Amino acid sequence: MSLVLITRDDGVATVTLNRPEAMNALSKALRADLAAAMREVAGDDSIRAIVLTGAGTRAFTAGLDLKELGADTSNLGAANATGADENPVKAIELCPQPVIGAINGVAITGGFEVALACDIRIASTNARFADTHARVGVMPGWGLSQKLSRLIGIGRAKELSLTGNFLDAETACTWGLVNRVVAPDDLLPAAQALARDIASADPAMVRAYKALIDDGYALPFGAAMALEQERSSAANRSVSADEVEARRIAVMERGRERAG
Repeated sequence: MSLVLITRDDGVATVTLNRPEAMNALSKALRADLAAAMREVAGDDSIRAIVLTGAGTRAFTAGLDLKELGADTSNLGAANATGADENPVKAIELCPQPVIGAINGVAITGGFEVALACDIRIASTNARFADTHARVGVMPGWGLSQKLSRLIGIGRAKELSLTGNFLDAETACTWGLVNRVVAPDDLLPAAQALARDIASADPAMVRAYKALIDDGYALPFGAAMALEQERSSAANRSVSADEVEARRIAVMERGRERAG
């Protein structure tokens, strides 16, 4: 049985963690296969957007496989690998296409970190989030300690990380951790519909815009504004009036179709 499944449809790749009997826990093998899958779709020019989800309804991923780690703690070093060939979070982050996390169940600790690596998150009503690093006694190495506070505020992040308590989907949406919450049966269709919306835009523009948002977010505000000015000036010099007119017409037509 493949630990990671990839389907492709009309510019959208759906990547599924396929270890439902173990709540999609991130064994060493699954980590490597997920990293490889993300590198594969990242390098596929026909793919314009990616959906990442878990098999089953119980878990997006329950995080690192603690049974495996308990039997052999040498696996922990591999879990903290920083290269995209072993680290699935780094492989997700390096995808030039937008990655939509369809969070179908629990996302715990390392699984929470995988969810945070996605550009956009849509949650099922079954979804719950928990950071149990403090209880397991393992420090996060995939960015959770820094990303979470930037998303939901430092006080809320400390509450989650220092207690290990679960956060339900609706509260996660209220706090800005996920974009929306939908019924379980609607999750994958909603995520794939959003991916198709992204895929319908110019792929080079989408990739460049995603990079601008990410690169700017990592900078102080003044430096980020300067980065936007620099890249905007360079990119917009090559835009022709005919291109602007053609895209204006396309945007108006899309608006009419959506309104109808």
